[in-house]
Amino acid sequence: MSWDIINPRGQPKGWNDGLLSPAGGRTLFVAGQTASDGSGRVHPADFVTQFRLALANSLAVVLAAGGQPTDIGRMTVYVLDMEQYRECRRELAGVWKELMGKHYPAMALVEVSALLDEHALVEMETTAVVHHQDRRLV
Repeated sequence: MSWDIINPRGQPKGWNDGLLSPAGGRTLFVAGQTASDGSGRVHPADFVTQFRLALANSLAVVLAAGGQPTDIGRMTVYVLDMEQYRECRRELAGVWKELMGKHYPAMALVEVSALLDEHALVEMETTAVVHHQDRRLV
């Protein structure tokens, strides 16, 4: 899918200010996803591992709706420790490139005091606009 990228103040690094979807898509709101496994539990792990799993869990919902990573238009990332995020940025960039390629949705990064899932260090919520005809809805 092709978004119209809206960056009125120039290109930010690692995200876009706004993405305008083409007409005809269906909006998918993805609930907050953590590094939970198939049982719904988050096991203690380092920040990068949890980020990878939370992003993969978010993408699993998008894929189940017939979408792809480039259909994500907005993402909010909640972290327990902003400094930990900053320290891992280089490794996180590699995870991002592996799972999202060069697609950067409009994003917000927020430090919070707690997350619902025990042991969770990061949680992501996304909004995607799915334009594919062959949707696999589960």
